[in-house]
Amino acid sequence: MSGSGGKDTTRAEEFKRATAGALRAIAHNNEVQVAFQPGPSGLAGKRARLPLPTRALPPGEMARLRGVADSLALRVRYHDDAVHAARAPARREARDVYDALEQARVEVVGARHMDGVASNLRARLADECEVEGYDRMTRKDQLPVSAALSLLVRERLSGEPAPESAQRVLDLWRGTLGERADRAIEEMAAARDDQATFARAARRLLAAMDLAEAEADAEPDEGEPGDDQGEQSGQQDNSQQGEGQSDSDAESILGAQPEQVEGEATDDQSAEQAEEEAMAAEGEDRPGGPQPRRERPVVDTESSYRPYTRQHDEEVAAEDLCDPEELTRLRQQLDQQLQHLQGVVSKLANRLQRRLLAQQTRAWDFDLEEGLLDAGRLARVVVNPLQALSYKRERDTQFRDTVVSLLIDNSGSMRGRPITVAAMCGDILARTLERCAVKVEVLGFTTRAWKGGQSRERWVADGKPRNPGRLNDLRHIIYKAADAPWRRSRKNLGLMLREGLLKENIDGEALQWAYRRLLARPENRRILMVISDGAPVDDSTLSVNPGNYLEKHLREVIRDIESRDAVELIAIGIGHDVTRYYRRAVTIVDAEELGGTMMKKLTELFDEDAALAWARASSERAALVA
Repeated sequence: MSGSGGKDTTRAEEFKRATAGALRAIAHNNEVQVAFQPGPSGLAGKRARLPLPTRALPPGEMARLRGVADSLALRVRYHDDAVHAARAPARREARDVYDALEQARVEVVGARHMDGVASNLRARLADECEVEGYDRMTRKDQLPVSAALSLLVRERLSGEPAPESAQRVLDLWRGTLGERADRAIEEMAAARDDQATFARAARRLLAAMDLAEAEADAEPDEGEPGDDQGEQSGQQDNSQQGEGQSDSDAESILGAQPEQVEGEATDDQSAEQAEEEAMAAEGEDRPGGPQPRRERPVVDTESSYRPYTRQHDEEVAAEDLCDPEELTRLRQQLDQQLQHLQGVVSKLANRLQRRLLAQQTRAWDFDLEEGLLDAGRLARVVVNPLQALSYKRERDTQFRDTVVSLLIDNSGSMRGRPITVAAMCGDILARTLERCAVKVEVLGFTTRAWKGGQSRERWVADGKPRNPGRLNDLRHIIYKAADAPWRRSRKNLGLMLREGLLKENIDGEALQWAYRRLLARPENRRILMVISDGAPVDDSTLSVNPGNYLEKHLREVIRDIESRDAVELIAIGIGHDVTRYYRRAVTIVDAEELGGTMMKKLTELFDEDAALAWARASSERAALVA
């Protein structure tokens, strides 16, 4: 057995060396650093990250890894970050499409004269389509727009059909793009060797699909009313692209913090400036002080948060969103990731467990005349059977029964490493607290579709009334209910790794949902921990409402929860400053810090002295903000 294991290890090491060498050769750059690590692949500068191969290395896995390596190599060779960034849109969904189109270009261009590379890329693409379940999709909106457009453009650029598993759902897209989009795709095909020209054509395609505003050098009729506002709202989440970008998850994690803070400040200032200008305009038209005050209630009524319809919202158990076979596969994938972080996070989890058990430790009164026989006093009983003070009685403990709710952002910007780490931490947290008799529930929030879904369709059918409110279909997911044991829910946590699940994030209503669930619990102490990587963003809603519509509602919900003191609210921001929303909050730059930060904050909650100090600091910060 040991000899076989040694051969497998040697074979895997040889494969990794050969793959890394081939990557550098194809990239025409010997300075590229190649690392094999658990998790998704990515490229950050000259650092390429590839998935860690198994020791067995079956042929299918080798083909997939070679395809991933070739894809990264071609991006190093044929892609210019400066040219790409010059025309990159700010809105998240548009950026995903823009990145996917560029990746399709570099792969088609690079594979033209290398049959082996072309074969590896086809195998990888076919595997991705099969894993994502494209063959089971029966509606057009089930396929993300970034995947649909990149596959259609890839067909046009290469002249080869898309993988068979994607053909049926792609047929639903064919012929529906419109003349302007088809013309833009033709321009992209003609300019595939020129990245700058290709990028301009890609922006025309995004404008034709109402994903981004038309550029200044494009045709003047390509802009749509409301695109400017939608683009501005998307800037709030620009730096959250993070793992949602198709080419580099590590780069976005490292660069998210400063861009996010700067972009958010700009959006807040622009919103306040616009409001002040509007008030000033009213003052000029109506002399005297009272008039603007009479108009204010009308503005507040129009901007008050409300859903256009709740008919298509859903609260669903994780197992109902996925067939059992795929759920098992996703759980196995999560288990592989857990091996990487198991050591560090488990140590912190054990520390939390010791802290909790210490607070639940039994206390006894000894030397009593009645109660339970004290085993430590047996010698006394043997010597003198009439000795009365040989009993003990347990004291009542002060530990309050507790429930912890973990609310995880399932938006597209969490795609890749952040959502993987969040799923792992949720799994470890549930196991740890369950051993300490603390109930845990794990929840997720996203939307059912990109760009509005059925709620927007109904709004359009109703004639597009002004100020419609929230225009997307909510999807609130229960991965683990508080009363469900971890062993029965463990498979559900793997669903977070299903890429097609992650869409928009409407935080305010998700927070209300989790809060109401906690209020219905019988436990004396209720803790709600929110994990998010960005401000709330839904392009469909923000394109027809004020730019701060979702963020304003989130602030109102947080203020209401924190003022009632029925639930202890904590937030952890990944590359996003959540301290400006929550009193108890912490921001981390790298998703890898999530496990340690989460366990540390929970430990502080159960430490009375630390909790009091934290509450004091939070109150002081709130007073400064006020």
